[in-house]
Amino acid sequence: AVVSTQSTGEHCEEYGRMLQADPTKVSARAKKRGLPQLGTLGAGNHYAEIQVVDEIYNKQAAKRMGIDEEGQVCVMIHCGSRGLGHQVATDALTEMERAMKRDNIVVNDRQLACARISSEEGQNYLKAMAAAANYAWVNRSSMTFLCRQAFAKLFQTTPDDLDMHMIYDVSHNIAKIEQHMLDGKEKTLMMHRKGATRAFPPHHPLIPVDYQLTGQPVLIGGTMGTCSYVLTGTEKGMQRTFGTTCHGAGRAYSRAKSRRNLDYLTVLQNLKDKGISIRVASPKLVMEEAPESYKNVTDVVNTCHGAGISDKCIKLRPVAVIKG
Repeated sequence: AVVSTQSTGEHCEEYGRMLQADPTKVSARAKKRGLPQLGTLGAGNHYAEIQVVDEIYNKQAAKRMGIDEEGQVCVMIHCGSRGLGHQVATDALTEMERAMKRDNIVVNDRQLACARISSEEGQNYLKAMAAAANYAWVNRSSMTFLCRQAFAKLFQTTPDDLDMHMIYDVSHNIAKIEQHMLDGKEKTLMMHRKGATRAFPPHHPLIPVDYQLTGQPVLIGGTMGTCSYVLTGTEKGMQRTFGTTCHGAGRAYSRAKSRRNLDYLTVLQNLKDKGISIRVASPKLVMEEAPESYKNVTDVVNTCHGAGISDKCIKLRPVAVIKG
């Protein structure tokens, strides 16, 4: 989510709620793990950043998002469904392994465990995954509220007076049933965006009225020492990638290699030299999430822009980073 209160629900993918969610398909252990974690970032590549608008590439689209000028302050929040979502996936792996034996499905890695969509196991997982996605939207909404309250307290005013509206909340790592053109015919497809994010074009019925002329905002998180981007979806992307683009830079080094090769204090000093403040829960996270651990996000974004599957709109530079 980018917080930059106009209708927050409309500025969420699926209006912040997948209707096929069934909480009875979520195990008691998953619920127990998720309950105390609501309103928290989590570890890994999740973060909350205070950012400054560095460049505007499309002034008309940026203005629709409430971004009027360079130097404007935004907050970007990247987090998911926490332990609840992790447990949903763990539970599904066990259930699907049994289904694979029954249906004679063979894969070369346990992490690729699967079930037929129409099977009981497949339907149970989709309903539980949708519930986890709903938890993630509530989680981000909770942190958005807390973020607004923090800014209001600091500046001794209200979030509305600070114009802290939400630009968009969009998921990645999610499977959804969508309508797409395939071989010249409209078909119902299961779209699984893993390490990718939705990027619907202008005039698409599932994006807010505010963005009908510009295309859906697409949030591309970079690294804590470089930059992030907001893109917009395109018609070409709809045709070539089913309305999908990248969701970030992608790792250059594994977490283990980052811990071996990078020095904690050096990474912190480099951030300080760039004028970036950081609050982090664990020293190892600093090394795992250092800018050197990732590909160059600008190169990745330029590739997507050049291919026409999403258009550059705004470049954001971090000034303060919170890692869970």
